[in-house]
Amino acid sequence: MRDTPKKAISLYLLLTLSLSAVVWTLIIWSGHLNMGFGLVIPAIMWCPALAALLTCRLLGREVRSLAWRWPDSRYMAAAYSVPLAYASVPYGAIWALKLAGWNSDFVALIAVGLGLNGLPAWASFTVCIIFMATGGVIQNLSMTLGEEIGWRGLLAPELLKYMSFTKASLVSGFVWAIWHSPLLLFADYNAGTNRWYAFVCSAITCISMSLILTWFRLKSDSLWPPALLHASHNLFVPIIFDNLTRNIGPTLWYTTVFGAALAISTSLFAFYFWVRRTEVQQRTGGTVSVQAAAFA
Repeated sequence: MRDTPKKAISLYLLLTLSLSAVVWTLIIWSGHLNMGFGLVIPAIMWCPALAALLTCRLLGREVRSLAWRWPDSRYMAAAYSVPLAYASVPYGAIWALKLAGWNSDFVALIAVGLGLNGLPAWASFTVCIIFMATGGVIQNLSMTLGEEIGWRGLLAPELLKYMSFTKASLVSGFVWAIWHSPLLLFADYNAGTNRWYAFVCSAITCISMSLILTWFRLKSDSLWPPALLHASHNLFVPIIFDNLTRNIGPTLWYTTVFGAALAISTSLFAFYFWVRRTEVQQRTGGTVSVQAAAFA
């Protein structure tokens, strides 16, 4: 099979659609994202990776073309911190504006669940957050790596071979958002608000994150920072901040990955990285060459 960027993109998207459709069908049939004791979640998240690996195989590429190299530690530290920053701002504003309450029941539940009898609730909560922020991110990384092997390991670099950084980020982000939509619109992957409202907010967040993730992919010349950023996002937003937030009525329209607050916050952060796009365009000249993308 002739290897060209457009051929690789078409093949990759076809394989991703075919593999994902199997899992989508099962989840939509059951109506629940957590069907099968939640084991379908890593399955769906590894469909993009499997599609990327199959694409490499069919096109005669080496797996190392997906930018496996370990990056400079500063990019890993920054990637870990960015989701904490763009989540802290909107959730802090929501609590300050009394659009949501503080979920003290969650703090108490953690204190009991941790099992450190005699330790104050705040101390148990702190210990648990430390465990989540370390071990929890590593656990999430085992799943988000599956997505990033596909989206930022293969798709974004192929798009960058004939698109600008901005266009490639927007296109890959749009594809990523559409990939989430079947479960959002036809299963229970949403917060319970209007599904189309949730889809728009989620799409904005995905596209904004795509720009940030693509920036890290190019700046570090590795898929590991995007994978870690994605894992950090999946920990801090749905597991920590959402659980610390008590719904008081309009709350769900602002919180979660399906609400407006995170969509706005990630858009602002994306704009910051977009302003810094010359840092990665200067390395690639607007496109990603074989050498620049570590495709050797």
